[in-house]
Amino acid sequence: MRARTRCGWPGTDPFYVAYHDEEWGVPEYDPRALYEKLVLDGFQAGLSWITILRKRENFRQAFDGFAPDKIARYGSRDVSRLLKNEGIIRSRAKIEAAIRGARAWLDIQAQEPGGFTDFIWKHVNGRMVVNQRREGEAPLVKTAMSEALSGELKRRGFSFVGPVIVYAFAQAVGMVNDHAVECFRHKECAKLGRA
Repeated sequence: MRARTRCGWPGTDPFYVAYHDEEWGVPEYDPRALYEKLVLDGFQAGLSWITILRKRENFRQAFDGFAPDKIARYGSRDVSRLLKNEGIIRSRAKIEAAIRGARAWLDIQAQEPGGFTDFIWKHVNGRMVVNQRREGEAPLVKTAMSEALSGELKRRGFSFVGPVIVYAFAQAVGMVNDHAVECFRHKECAKLGRA
């Protein structure tokens, strides 16, 4: 059987390859899952994504399954508890940003038609943007879309949502298909984006 051609960034790490093959670029519409991925991308700031990915289950346990309604009620004891948790990234600023983000998520979910999902996806008119980057070409790191969404998220109370982080988030949740055109997932994700 012929080996599949895939994007070069996951290398040969089985954990990273599985993330690339099964998750990255798949359209996500669940509002809770969108919050989780946005928070995890914020925790990535200054770190590699594989570091966050390897700790994702620890984050889920520490943050009550990323249930925004629970996280929004976190107080100083919860912050102290999380700062002692060696299984996650122990940054006070990022932990407090996740809590503020949960409160902002609740406001958006309650106030915006279509909730958090439509609030996020309206920035690509509800449809995946399918890029045609070839392997070896410099990838995009931010766009006008990510700058606009970043600004709106910040105005709503989110932190650690700069345009580069937001673009990585958009790639992860399938708002943007940035698989290289040679990658077997490019066509598969594009098809999911049309569904």
